[in-house]
Parts: sequence; structure tokens; C-alpha cells
Amino acid sequence: MTTVPGPVAPEQAPRARDGVRATPRGTGPRPSARPRSRRTRRAVLGFLGVLGFAATWELFALAEVVNPSYLPSFTTTARRLVAELGEPRFWSTLGDTLITWALGLAIAVGAALVLGTVIGLVPFLRRATHSTVEFLRPIPSVAIIPLAVLVAGLSREAALIVVVYAPFWQVLIQVLYGIADVNTVARDTARSFGLGRAQRLRHLVLPTALPYVITGFRLAAAIALVLTITSELVIGNPGIGRQIDLYRSAPDAPGLYALVLVTGLLGLLVNLGTRAIERRVLHWHPSVRRETPR
Repeated sequence: MTTVPGPVAPEQAPRARDGVRATPRGTGPRPSARPRSRRTRRAVLGFLGVLGFAATWELFALAEVVNPSYLPSFTTTARRLVAELGEPRFWSTLGDTLITWALGLAIAVGAALVLGTVIGLVPFLRRATHSTVEFLRPIPSVAIIPLAVLVAGLSREAALIVVVYAPFWQVLIQVLYGIADVNTVARDTARSFGLGRAQRLRHLVLPTALPYVITGFRLAAAIALVLTITSELVIGNPGIGRQIDLYRSAPDAPGLYALVLVTGLLGLLVNLGTRAIERRVLHWHPSVRRETPR
């Protein structure tokens, strides 16, 4: 656990030495080229990695190491993916998955923020709930699928129970750690200056806990997507997961692999989106400032 650093003191102006007038900092060229080139290099390497993966898949399929009925080539799968993108049914299926994911994530994050803040701000509640949280948190979401089906049947509500479970604990733990990381000296100073609970929450607790909360949100978004696909596969509610299972039963290997690629692309987009939110919300945080060109 690390304490979020406070404001950094401004750097001193450079002094002249050996009769040479020093150039004030910030008047020369800004060092933004290096971060940009680093990002470009990272993007190029990532693209080359994708090409390498596709080429390996194609060669593996052409060599027929695995029966072509079970492993179609990458080009066959790519053509099928393009065909799927042109089908209205695909977009309806994708919409079902995104709705379940978004609802589950929103419920998990909202409930964890409220409950975590209440528990974190009251030491008695934190001590009283510690053992319960540590008992429930490790239970895998897949293990509660039978309970969810028993409670809500084969429906989206059952899938939501599964999707909410693990992301809720992920965010709750981060909120509790973030509130516990508030500096005691800063808390006592705020009290001595007469700041009320609402003011301390806004000016002291929130800035300290926010990096933890955003990290929890980023992890929860990815976990919620995995659980959404899993619940569709197992429970059978409409979505990409159910369509994958239907293609498995057909059997339709190109369609199955095409939708697996879609799930990977969804995961990539979720990660990029949450990273962008993290950079936007935590633009003031040292870890984000180091990544952002000035």
C-alpha cells in the first residue's frame, strides 16, 4: 500500500554558471517526441505480434496438425468474421452481450462504491465485516451459477447475478484499501481546521482513494466481460456466448472461431476504453503524468 504523493514543489530556476546565462526551464523544446516515439514503437510491435499470431495459425492449419474440421485456417475464419459482421443477427447478439455486461458492471461498481465508502469510513464496520468479506471474496462466480439459475431461472437476471459477483468484490476491496490509505496526519489536520465529514470526504478521502477505485473499475470491467460470455455459454441467455455454443453444436468451426475473435476484440476495446478513462480521471496523478507527453 502506498500513499498518494501530495503536490510536488515547483522546481527551482536554474542558476547561471561560469558567466553563461542559464536558460529557464520550459523555454527550450518540449520533450514530447520521445514518449510519442515510444508509443509508436509499442503499437508497431503489437501489430507485428498480431501478424505473427495470424501467420502461425495459418501455417498450423495448413499443415493439418489438427483436423481441419476442428481448426480452420486463419483466412477462412477471417472471411467468416467479415460475413458475420454483415448479418443483422450478429449485431443483435452483440447488443445482448453488451447490455448484460454494462448492466452487471454498473450494478457492481455502484454497489461497491456505496458499501465500500460506508464500511471504510466506520472502523467498527470495517472490523466487523473483514472476515465475511475475506470468506465470500474467493468464491468463484462460476460456482454460484446453479444458485443464480435456481433464484432467477434461465434468464438475463441469472446472468446478472453471476456477472455482478466478482467485479463487486474487486471494486469493494479497492475502495476499502483506498480509504484506509488516507494519511492520518492529513486527516487530523483536516479535523483541526474544522472540515466537516462531507468536506473531508471530498478533499481528502476521494483524492486518495480515487486511484484505487479506478484500478478496481478497470479490472472489474474485464472480469465482467469474461463472466458475461461465460454465463451465456452455461446458462444460455442470448448473447455471443450462446451463439458460440450453438456453433459448437452445429458443428460450425469457422463461425465458432470467428466469434472467439470477436470476444478477444471486445476485451481489447474494454481495456483501451478503461485505460483512457483512467488517464482522463487521474490526469493529476504522478503515474499518469509520467505516461502522458507534456
